[in-house]
Amino acid sequence: MDELISRQMPHSVEAEQAVLGSVLIDERCIPQVMEALKPEDFYLRQNREIFETVCSMFNFSETIDPVTVLDKMKQLGVYDENTSYDYIRQLMVITPTAANVGEYINIVKDKSLLRRVAETAGAVTALIQEGTATAQEALEAAEQRIYAIRQGRGAQGLEHISSILLGVYDRLNELAASDQAVPGLSTGLPNLDSAIAGLNNSDLLILAARPGMGKSSFALNVLLHAGKFSGKSVVYFSLEMSREQLAMRLISSEAFVELKKLITGKLNEEDWTKVAAASASLNQTNILIDDNPMLSVADMNAKCRRVDNLGLVVIDYLQLMTSAGGPSRGGDNRQQVVSDMSRALKIMAKELNVPVLCLSQLSRANESRSDKRPMLSDLRESGAIEQDADIILFLYRDDYYNDDSEEHNLAECIVAKNRHGETGTVELQWIPEYTTFTAVERRYGDY
Repeated sequence: MDELISRQMPHSVEAEQAVLGSVLIDERCIPQVMEALKPEDFYLRQNREIFETVCSMFNFSETIDPVTVLDKMKQLGVYDENTSYDYIRQLMVITPTAANVGEYINIVKDKSLLRRVAETAGAVTALIQEGTATAQEALEAAEQRIYAIRQGRGAQGLEHISSILLGVYDRLNELAASDQAVPGLSTGLPNLDSAIAGLNNSDLLILAARPGMGKSSFALNVLLHAGKFSGKSVVYFSLEMSREQLAMRLISSEAFVELKKLITGKLNEEDWTKVAAASASLNQTNILIDDNPMLSVADMNAKCRRVDNLGLVVIDYLQLMTSAGGPSRGGDNRQQVVSDMSRALKIMAKELNVPVLCLSQLSRANESRSDKRPMLSDLRESGAIEQDADIILFLYRDDYYNDDSEEHNLAECIVAKNRHGETGTVELQWIPEYTTFTAVERRYGDY
């Protein structure tokens, strides 16, 4: 008998009863309790049903006392001998004082958290015992579930629209009180920010261009601006350039010292002063760089889960990434591999709840057209990328193709897909010596 009791999931009957008793003794406790606990945090069914009833009554501003709660439970069809008047009265008798409700809430939450950890451990053990999962898949499943618990998110399932609306109202209030021009993180380019509403949480943004157009420079500009002004950690996964090359580019952009000078080391005294100031400024940011060229989406996801106060993830670039199955899957259809990776990137953006900016190469299809501006169909192995991305941006510089172009060092950022608004083109100034893009006051098509 003792062994059976010891195998019960962690819970505290006394704490659950004390929380409910506090609510019945003093109605003013209800907002505090509702904010901290959900019905599933109560282990005993009768306690869970009483709490659900109290929440429902509170939402409709009904009077809450033992008599009205019992009556409501009868209306909802959850009244039985376990939740009789005697049980409700007992809750009030055994609760020492409603003043300690915060302590009772903490105990209930702690036990609920332990149950979720135990459930996760059980689910991972079951996955391993089935024998169908690889070690990598089991590890990914465990990390994903533990991360969800740590973030305070419930197991994914059906959620009533009322609780979703509460979150939407909170977000609207937050935006209304904010003095930010756009709801998401700023790219540092005001015209682009207003076109795409900034970089928003859980969005997958694809930045695509032919080689030499400045994809990496654009991504580093965005990373630098977010790192300096968002107050959050920003992560850059570089599968192409080394971390030293990236640091040089960041210093060049920040110090306005020509990249060529930094590469050759031919710096004058003024340049050294600028580099020192730029380095000091970069030291104040929380920019994290990983230049391992063999990363998969699962690896990136696992690393990002461990970053505190994450604000943005940048990946340079999609076609260089390793598929989740590793190099052994080389025989797979490349289109299927890229499709799997783009889907995994979108899931990663949702799970981490941050914007993920992923760079992508374009096919040579545009080279054979008279108008060489990229189109969605130019995305390499693209069907899934086009589908999974929330925003797709193309970079195009006319002077790259036409030496006699009037638009010297003028770049176009083409918004080809935008889940948050319209598509269109934003003009940017390209400054090649500092590998930097800056805003242009006028927009393409205004003249």
